Amino acid sequence: MFFTHLIVSFIVSSFTFAIITLFRKLFKKQLSAKWQYNLWFILLIALTLPFIPNHFFDFGNIFTWDIDQGNGSSPSSGTTGNQTLTDGNWMRDFTISVNRLDLTLLNEILAAIWMTGMLVMIALTIHAWLKLKKIKDTTSSLRNEEILDLFGQCKHRLNISRRLIIGESPLIKSPLTFGIFKTYVVLPSHFEKWLSMDDIKYIFLHELNHYKSKDSVMNYLTIFYQILYWFNPFVWVAFKEMRLDREIACDAAVLNSLDKNCYADYGNTIINFADRSSRPKYFTLVNQLNGSKEQIKRRITRIASFTTESKLMKLKSIAIFMLVGGFVATQVPIVSAMAYDDNRYEFESERIVNEDLSRYFEGSKGSFVLYDLQADQYRIYNENQSTIRVSPDSTYKIYSALFALESHVITRDSSTIRWNGKQYPYDSWNMDQNLSTAMKNSVTWYFQALDEKVGMDTIQAYLQQIGYGNYNLSGGKSQFWLESSLKISPIEQVQLLKAFYTNELGFNHNNVQTVKEMIKLEGKDGAILSGKTGTGSVNGKNINGWFVGYVEGKTNTYFFATNIQNKNSSSGSKAAKITKSILRDKDIY
Repeated sequence: MFFTHLIVSFIVSSFTFAIITLFRKLFKKQLSAKWQYNLWFILLIALTLPFIPNHFFDFGNIFTWDIDQGNGSSPSSGTTGNQTLTDGNWMRDFTISVNRLDLTLLNEILAAIWMTGMLVMIALTIHAWLKLKKIKDTTSSLRNEEILDLFGQCKHRLNISRRLIIGESPLIKSPLTFGIFKTYVVLPSHFEKWLSMDDIKYIFLHELNHYKSKDSVMNYLTIFYQILYWFNPFVWVAFKEMRLDREIACDAAVLNSLDKNCYADYGNTIINFADRSSRPKYFTLVNQLNGSKEQIKRRITRIASFTTESKLMKLKSIAIFMLVGGFVATQVPIVSAMAYDDNRYEFESERIVNEDLSRYFEGSKGSFVLYDLQADQYRIYNENQSTIRVSPDSTYKIYSALFALESHVITRDSSTIRWNGKQYPYDSWNMDQNLSTAMKNSVTWYFQALDEKVGMDTIQAYLQQIGYGNYNLSGGKSQFWLESSLKISPIEQVQLLKAFYTNELGFNHNNVQTVKEMIKLEGKDGAILSGKTGTGSVNGKNINGWFVGYVEGKTNTYFFATNIQNKNSSSGSKAAKITKSILRDKDIY
């Protein structure tokens, strides 16, 4: 969900900014200029974390959280039920809505605002790029041989062999360096008339150190992240401080190459440009010698107190850098938790045939997965949607029953649980139930009672053992499979059913057979249809419909999973009708 992503991004970026700022203040005297600037690279890593594919941060259930959990209102249950095996009415829905905090509208509004902000930032960046292009177009080559020779000497001094474009432009008042593939060093027009050769040398050394540090690449990176994080004022402040630290680090690099007697002259060169232009005007696309008067003041102060970096200072700086990196790494669990907000199953197979079955899904977003056991082949409609995990709702009852049998909570012949006396809206629920009647009528309270007897730790272990979706039980023992934390994709439903049917899950054969008998629905022409429907209803709206199962024919068995979703009319019965139409047209059932 976008809302969760936005919150996590804000937390990660703000926390990292706070940590870096705190360490810069606490260890100001232990950090060299270079390493004070390097600390901001950790911020760039932190800004990247929320955009790294989720499976790289999959730590199971250890750090999960679910923003869609219940809103604290009295719990209600939801299910869809099947009537009887023999009355042919098993597709009838029995649905009771669950109450959930609906963030859909807020999510859509925030996404729209974020996109609008990004578009504005992109427009501003394009405007800045056009201004920069104009500067390039008006840049003329230098013809003064003495200055060109000085430029070559400075390049040689810094071991730079690549050809750089050096020129002057009437549109600027302060030297600039920009460009990644073709790097420009541009000075104001007629600069040689009011700058001494020493001033020019200092400028060249400053700009060439920017080039050598690949600061132009950093400019584009910060623009990229500023577009993504435009909503976070801490990121704006961080990048402003980062740019100043970069200039201070560049000043330090220049001073390292100069004699001590030249430090004051270098500072005066910078002050001269501060007098001519007090504000930078070319955004972050360029490295600009001057800055605001406050920034110039801080640079001059650092120049005045400059000392070369000792080995001890370097070791301290590296230690502080690693310490900050460690603090930032503690946020990885937060990003891991986010991985469970928009679960997706990573599925790869060469044995997939994609089909267009959209005519069966009119009015609903959905997917259909069919696995041919004999051909070992998947036939999939909407492969992208088939890998998205959603709540299993009542389809989970297949495995709830299996876990209860495996845990000896019930047996095939002794599975009755007394009705708790609570009135449910379906008469068939308001009586004692055994596994057969509970599965036939999809009695939610019966399977909730089974889960309670089995225990959450055991259920967690079973779900992990069979690889059931995200096996996330954080939604609570009676609600986790009802539009809550537990989620599974249609592809995984089919894979699990195949493993269940062929008894690859390592469970007792008799228990598997018992569940198989419980989910038999109907038969015709020598084929038997088995399966389970499921409907997810939230705040009175049916938003999620499932039908999963298999068809045992005379010569082959086919496993299927149909899932449909829309805002108000998804149900297990609708998914079952779609499935039967597809199976009929494929001459499978």
